[in-house]
Amino acid sequence: MNVSIREAAWVWAKIGLLSFGGPAGQIALMHRILVDEKAWISEKQFLHALNFCMLLPGPEAQQLATYVGWLLHRIRGGLVAGILFIVPGFIVILGLSYLYVTAGSTVIVQGLFVGLKSAVIVIVIQALSRIGRRTLNSAIPLLLAVLAFLAMFVWNIQFPYVILVAALFGTIASFLSAAESTEQVTENAATESGGSVAYALRCIVVVGVLWLVPTTLLVAFLGPDNVFANIGVFFSKMAVVTFGGAYAVLAYVSQEAVGTFAWLAPGEMIDGLAMAETTPGPLIMVTQFVGFVAAYRDPGILSPNLAALLGAVLTTWVTFVPCFLWIFVGAPYVERLRSNRLLAGALSGVTAAVVGVIASLAAWFSTHALFSKITVAEFAGAAIEVPVAMSINVQALLIAAVAAVLIFGLRSSVLTTLAVTGSIGVALAFVQP
Repeated sequence: MNVSIREAAWVWAKIGLLSFGGPAGQIALMHRILVDEKAWISEKQFLHALNFCMLLPGPEAQQLATYVGWLLHRIRGGLVAGILFIVPGFIVILGLSYLYVTAGSTVIVQGLFVGLKSAVIVIVIQALSRIGRRTLNSAIPLLLAVLAFLAMFVWNIQFPYVILVAALFGTIASFLSAAESTEQVTENAATESGGSVAYALRCIVVVGVLWLVPTTLLVAFLGPDNVFANIGVFFSKMAVVTFGGAYAVLAYVSQEAVGTFAWLAPGEMIDGLAMAETTPGPLIMVTQFVGFVAAYRDPGILSPNLAALLGAVLTTWVTFVPCFLWIFVGAPYVERLRSNRLLAGALSGVTAAVVGVIASLAAWFSTHALFSKITVAEFAGAAIEVPVAMSINVQALLIAAVAAVLIFGLRSSVLTTLAVTGSIGVALAFVQP
């Protein structure tokens, strides 16, 4: 179908403004508009693109939009689609971040975030339940999930190492399985749309320079301990290992932003996720909030507001520029990538481990959102955060119970649940003594 770039841009802007509800809701929205209403691509093409994007690090919904834009208008279309998917959420979270750091102590804002973060606990548990039912279908994936949980929550092993070991385990298992059977591999390596080595190298050089040079310059001129250098380096690393969706990545971001860099307090990390849950765009936009707050609190010679803006822009840049690299380089070779048995095995191992990673995130969120005092129990090199029972926040617990009824009992949407719990939080903030 012959679609003009201007018409496509309007549609991508609409999708970006309406892309609430996390990746499942965003993918469903794109399917309804692109396949059912506009018929720009077929059902087979859409699923083909979705499967490819689920193999990649980064937010699958944003990369799906980029891939479909690439199908329609090649690199220009991919840029338009991918950028417009991000921009609305970036603007909204930027405004909410300024409100958070300037008016976060007011009764209304405090009550609102108590309500939202209580619901976020249940939303993460819902995501854990969905992925677990789909993934943990035998003893080996279950074992990988348990080990990943223990590695993250008990021994505080960094997320990239957990993913690396899981991928290695999955690759070995796939190799052993392949030795017992043969499988015909599709070799239509590249489409006629530019799947040459020269094309791939151009993409790698151009996008790679846009991605890595800003961070390299920051480290060179400001030093490795500067907050902007740390933001650039950390979120660039994150962009490479963000398999398993936003919730898995958030376990890593929380581990580093709270524990290593001390950019945020644990409760503030949960507040950031609550922002991302209530705004359009991918949930990984929570990283923008992290970069914003980190730079706001360590502005150097800049004003806090300017530093925060630059921190938010830098974080978003190094988080999403790699997404365009994966699509533009990989799209012409999608069939070979999809049919690679060892890659599929590695990703199966990662998917199983991601269940355990998300479980660790749910435990961490619950501990810090529902209790005001935490102790640390140490044994055999492990350090487990244990909540003090008497410090439980009864209001947060009751709101979480309401969220559980809405999500698991009434099957309410995420946005409806957040609207209800946020309103309850504000109301309770005014009536409490």
